[in-house]
Amino acid sequence: MGIGIIGAGVISEQYLTSFAAFPDVTVHVVADLVEDAAKARAAQYGIAESGSIAAALNHPDVEILVNLTPPAAHVEVGLAAVAAGKHVWSEKPFALDRAGGRKLLQAADDAGVRLGCAPDTFLGAGLQTGLRMIARGDIGTPLTALTLMQSPGPEAWHPSPAFLFQEGAGPLFDMGPYYLTALLQAFGPISRVAAVGSTSSATRVIGSGPRTGEEFEVTVPTHVGALLQFSGGQSGQSVFSFESPLVRQSFLEITGTEATLSFPDPNRFDGALRVRRAGSQEDETVEAVGATSGRGVGVLEMARAIRAGVPHRAQGLTAFHVLDVLAAISESIDTAAFVPVTSPAEAAPLLDEAWDPTASTLSGRKGKS
Repeated sequence: MGIGIIGAGVISEQYLTSFAAFPDVTVHVVADLVEDAAKARAAQYGIAESGSIAAALNHPDVEILVNLTPPAAHVEVGLAAVAAGKHVWSEKPFALDRAGGRKLLQAADDAGVRLGCAPDTFLGAGLQTGLRMIARGDIGTPLTALTLMQSPGPEAWHPSPAFLFQEGAGPLFDMGPYYLTALLQAFGPISRVAAVGSTSSATRVIGSGPRTGEEFEVTVPTHVGALLQFSGGQSGQSVFSFESPLVRQSFLEITGTEATLSFPDPNRFDGALRVRRAGSQEDETVEAVGATSGRGVGVLEMARAIRAGVPHRAQGLTAFHVLDVLAAISESIDTAAFVPVTSPAEAAPLLDEAWDPTASTLSGRKGKS
């Protein structure tokens, strides 16, 4: 299936590396507002064509457009791709607000094309192994969750980090989708939230790259604590912070009636799991089973699903529910009240352990079904 990339920034390298290993997809064009950046990235990965965003939108061999633009452009670029008759895969978050997300969902439905959205890390061997364990009843009935995402912030390593501290980002919108998507897969949809937030500094300083030492403005909370209530009655607590010298980005625990299961980092595709059973003083290590891949595996899974005429797993509706939760958390910070979450969502079917992203399963072009 033909792929077009829109956005030649840092994350595009991870996607292009993955796509090079997937025989079921072919990248035909890399596009960016800065055409020289697109040209350089295309040359780096041996992609034949590069150019403006229009070059990707109008490319006749592109069926899925992969939207890797900054969050503020996700809906605008997504709508343009839908209008061009392309399926769309978007980096997270799905949109900056519910209105933009609904507009994109409606446009895709009207056009008969599909929407997919990161994170696709829940399709990796690490999280899939944990979700299979829960489905088998290995920890009994799942009851509660605890997630911690703590770091000093990305300005030390990212060469252009300002957008990560503005609307549509911060630790909540930038990192929250990984944890909330994983929890949705384990428990189902979230029904209400409560939260508090704070900002330690109104400005931060770029720590690497050609703009080192440049100061930029912080406009969103850089520490968020949230309480989550799931539709099935389970509860969870989450911390999302860019204010901690102590880095904890692989802390996702689900406790059941029989054991507590510690997942690997939900921002990664692999990693071992740990189980502490009731009455035990020691953890058991469980190695992940299944395919270990990287960013873009959700695009591949969507491409195969399109050809097979079945639903794909990282759906736009799921991403909208996560956006709805993020927006509700933000509203709770402002109102100091519980905020309901009403959008529907379902956990995706588990992948077969033998599912192989490096297998060649597709041939030819069969339209938009």
